[in-house]
Amino acid sequence: MTITIFLGSLLGAMAVGMPIAFALLISGVALMLLLGMFDSQIIAQNLFDGANSFPLMAVPFFILAGELMNAGGISNRIINSALSFVGHIRGGLGYVAIIGSVIFAGLSGSALADTAALGAILIPMMVKAGYDRNRSTGLIAAGGIIAPIIPPSIPLIIFGVTSGVSITKLFLAGIVPGILIAVGLVITWTIIVRKDNVDVLPRSSFKEKWQATKQAFWALLLPLIIIGGLRGGVFTPTEAAVVAAFYALFVGLVIYRELKIENLYHILVTSAKTTSVVMFLVAASMVSAWLITVADIPALITDLLGPFVENKLVLLLLINLLVLLVGTAMDLTPTILILTPVLMPIIEMAGIDPVYFGILFVLNNCIGLLTPPVGAVLNVACGVGKIEMEDIMKGIWPFLLVEVLILLLLILFPSLVTVPLQWMTS
Repeated sequence: MTITIFLGSLLGAMAVGMPIAFALLISGVALMLLLGMFDSQIIAQNLFDGANSFPLMAVPFFILAGELMNAGGISNRIINSALSFVGHIRGGLGYVAIIGSVIFAGLSGSALADTAALGAILIPMMVKAGYDRNRSTGLIAAGGIIAPIIPPSIPLIIFGVTSGVSITKLFLAGIVPGILIAVGLVITWTIIVRKDNVDVLPRSSFKEKWQATKQAFWALLLPLIIIGGLRGGVFTPTEAAVVAAFYALFVGLVIYRELKIENLYHILVTSAKTTSVVMFLVAASMVSAWLITVADIPALITDLLGPFVENKLVLLLLINLLVLLVGTAMDLTPTILILTPVLMPIIEMAGIDPVYFGILFVLNNCIGLLTPPVGAVLNVACGVGKIEMEDIMKGIWPFLLVEVLILLLLILFPSLVTVPLQWMTS
């Protein structure tokens, strides 16, 4: 009954078009009424506590860093550098999109921002060179979900805060899975593009490659600073976000000089709006999370999945199948906020490494960004690529399939995550 009331009120509120943050509050109120403990002070206190978190301070600074990078000319220099190395290869612009996705992932941690930035620059170039628009847009959308896996990652921060798992370990554990996704996309693109009649760019000379790399040097240095600082214990993830924002501001204003003082107000306002949406979601989810705990919903879920606790593989397969289904109807952030407090007790009972589970969980949710009807990355890619949803689905399905296969590979072989993490943290 408790689960029915919670899900019914949540899904019902979403079905009538209510924003997810308010739907979470409605579901929380429904649980309070069911339990006979309605108190507005509980709602207010949990809203405040939900946003009052030092690790969550990383979110607005990474969002600000991403906005500063796009406005400061960093994005264009990364793409130009990649073009100089692989632009002359058959399908080279696709490889540029994948390389750009990996590098951008180490800068912003936002799938939507990376997809929009890469798509706006590369899709017109790819179409002009003879690439299929649907497939090109699908590739860039599929590459966009690398951003929430490779550090810095806003979803990993949210998962870490909600679950109590080390954000630094989550960041380091995400590197190999992110690279695996990129490799999978490269292999898939190579197979697909070999039959297409597309133009290739002239081969760049060594001097041109050097010039492009030199211009992108300051942009390429940031991921190394963040990962190196986290690995060496120089700063926390929250401090890394501040470093990234200051670094992007300095590079845009002083080195590249494409960022203008008069643009800062617009950048700050845009970042604040995006931050407010994320933080209100987090705050609202804490109301539901507290009541989920009080209503003992995790114990009910544990009873349902109890027969599978002894078999970690079957348990992980069932949970990931559930998350894949939920991801088709719900966006990434609310899914993490709602399901994390429900699933973590089961994960702990089964003795599964919470860092490893966090990577699987976030990757699975990221795949949900590419599935209709919600598919936030799909919608952004459709807007940038100027195509309809049914068209992008024709182009994205091979890349979506390979990302699901990589998720399955990580479930079957946990050492792909745990062994590199042990090496990086030793």
